[in-house]
Amino acid sequence: MRIKITALLLSLAALWGFAAWVTLRDGLNLLTLNTLDKNTGRPGSDLITALQDERRATLVFLGRPSGQQRAALDGQRVRTNQVVTRFRRLASGDDVKSAASDLGWKRITDTLNRLDALPAARRTIDAGANRAQASQTFNAIIDSTFRIFRSSASLDDETIARDSRTLIDLTRAREVLSREDALLAGALATGHLTGPESIEFGRLVGAQHFFFDEAVAELPDADREAYERFRAGTEHRRLQLLEERVLNRSQNTTRVPISAAEWKAAVQPVLTKHDELVQAGGDHVVERAKPVATGVIVRLLLAGGLGLLAVVASVVVSITTARALVRQLERLRSAAWELAEQRLPGVVERLGHGEKVDVAVEAPPLEFGGDEIGQVGHAFNAVQETAIRTAVEQAELRRGVRDVLLSLARRTQTLVHRQLTMLDTMERRRDIEVKELEELFRLDHLATRMRRNAENLIVLSGALPARGWRNSVPMVDVVRAAVGEVEDYTRVTVLPFGPVELAGRAVGDLTHLLAELIENAVSFSPPETVVQVGGHLVASGYAIDIEDRGLGMSDERLAEVNARIADPPDFNLQSSVQLGLFVVSRLAERYNVQVSLKRSAYGGTTAVVVIPRDLVVEQSPAPATTENGLEVRRPAAVGAASGGGGTGPQPALVAVPPPEAEVSHPRPEDQPPVPDVSITPSGLPVRVPQANLAEPLRTGEPVAADEPDEHEDPGRSPEEIQRIMGSYQRGTEKGRTDAARTEEAARTEEAARTEQSDKILGTNAAEGEEDQ
Repeated sequence: MRIKITALLLSLAALWGFAAWVTLRDGLNLLTLNTLDKNTGRPGSDLITALQDERRATLVFLGRPSGQQRAALDGQRVRTNQVVTRFRRLASGDDVKSAASDLGWKRITDTLNRLDALPAARRTIDAGANRAQASQTFNAIIDSTFRIFRSSASLDDETIARDSRTLIDLTRAREVLSREDALLAGALATGHLTGPESIEFGRLVGAQHFFFDEAVAELPDADREAYERFRAGTEHRRLQLLEERVLNRSQNTTRVPISAAEWKAAVQPVLTKHDELVQAGGDHVVERAKPVATGVIVRLLLAGGLGLLAVVASVVVSITTARALVRQLERLRSAAWELAEQRLPGVVERLGHGEKVDVAVEAPPLEFGGDEIGQVGHAFNAVQETAIRTAVEQAELRRGVRDVLLSLARRTQTLVHRQLTMLDTMERRRDIEVKELEELFRLDHLATRMRRNAENLIVLSGALPARGWRNSVPMVDVVRAAVGEVEDYTRVTVLPFGPVELAGRAVGDLTHLLAELIENAVSFSPPETVVQVGGHLVASGYAIDIEDRGLGMSDERLAEVNARIADPPDFNLQSSVQLGLFVVSRLAERYNVQVSLKRSAYGGTTAVVVIPRDLVVEQSPAPATTENGLEVRRPAAVGAASGGGGTGPQPALVAVPPPEAEVSHPRPEDQPPVPDVSITPSGLPVRVPQANLAEPLRTGEPVAADEPDEHEDPGRSPEEIQRIMGSYQRGTEKGRTDAARTEEAARTEEAARTEQSDKILGTNAAEGEEDQ
């Protein structure tokens, strides 16, 4: 309120200042007009007259050079120099520069520069320049002087400003008549009028008649009547008759039909009379401007004196009234702050804890009187009651929505788990065809993604997804399960993870977290690129890097996303655009996992997940063996997808079948071990279709009786080695002869193996749910 009252008073003072400035500006304009008229107006008129006389004397001298004409020219140059010196001294002063506008000072400077060049032009004339060149020198200086008159300021009275412009136009018409006089005087001195000069003379006669007619029409009545009488007189009529005689002469001769004395006797009275009429018109303008100037001074006194008194009175009244209003408004403000900072947040917090809230107790009415401020206080009472009631209703609504979402998510999760169980049972049948198995794998993968979406709803509802494990799970299986929940999983390359396991209580949620990040990396990178997932031990735990090769994000966007992950905001129904980011931040917060995004060396984005050490279980490395006791070779890195046009063979991760006790379902004892361990193009170990069928059913060959062993060898028998090498040879030949079929089989096998890893985790999850 104080600021507004102060602003009101300042605006009033500004209004007074504006009115005073407008009036003061008119006063300053008077001073400016006086300065310019004294230093450029009257001296400029004298300069024009002197230049006109020198121009005439110059053209006459050039027409017939003689001692008499030379003396007349030299005498006029002396008089012109005196006028030029006076004009330069007055027009170049600092007071003129301050009073003139930017355009006016520029034109004054232009005229002074042209006057500086006048001595050189005179020397050129003396050296024998023609009359046209000489005339143009004086014309240019006179024109620049007229431009000074046009740029000078005038009073804000339209009538006076118009009369001033009319006088300038009359002076301009007089200049055209002077040019006509100089041109014909020079021609009369030579005794003939050339063709170009005749044309120029006709143009000047027409121009001066036009300018006079236009200017006289704009004059006040008294001045116009004086001009009309002058133009109807004998002197002006005689001049017109001589002009007509020159214009109507025969076109076959250059002889001028009048004499120089006759022309001079006719034109000089007209020029003199014209000067007298202009001077009289100027005096009349000054007389009409005096009342205007007096009014400016009176307005300045009224606006400056009485306006200032009004402003002071307004300040006193406003301050007195504002104090009373401010005291009441401060009480209302205190009550509003108490509601906003104490009562309403307390009510919301209690509602969040499930307590019951009485609106009447939490929003007691406040008394502020019966005036306008009191009416505002009553309105505030209604506002605070409505605010608290709305907070109660919104809290109940959010609780209801959360419960509905949680119920739907739990039901969907149960149905999806039953669907996955049925699919797993169907996939284990021995009589299943390869095509059917491939379709089942696709359904299995789709159901796994549906389960992740259901778990998203559970996380958003603030509950646990209820997927838990009693025992720790190898970290590579957790990552493979996360990859299995991604739509475009074939583009994901899983690097070696080493003998590290994840605590069972965090397996489900971290699988979900990694799946969201991998899904994001695959979605925002070109389809022909791969996404690499690797892990390594760090000082604070275990770090998993998810690197894509997309377009990346700006530094501002990276900082914003990392801030939202580190400090997740409250979820609302309008946050669906960044749903995955919210789920990642909630899951990371639950297990104290650090998730951050940074720029990738390939131009994309790398998501770094640091799992705390209390969730990481390190294993002692032990050589992996097959069921027959063969040690499985483990290359040092994981290769990219096959067929990608690399520069050399890519290393691959060879998976080891889990021990019998850890597999969720037993393997029939009558089936031989899988002879080949295949990998996907991204390095994931996959299940080989029909690998669990009996040898006769798989190859279509009759069963051959095994020959009795000649020597007991508890380790490796010759037949076993022969069977292994034969399988290796058959697989190599098959890959060399049918590359396209091998690539298709690789994609099918990759899906199978990925789903098998997820099934292992899913089975453990089911056991965890049963335990809960």
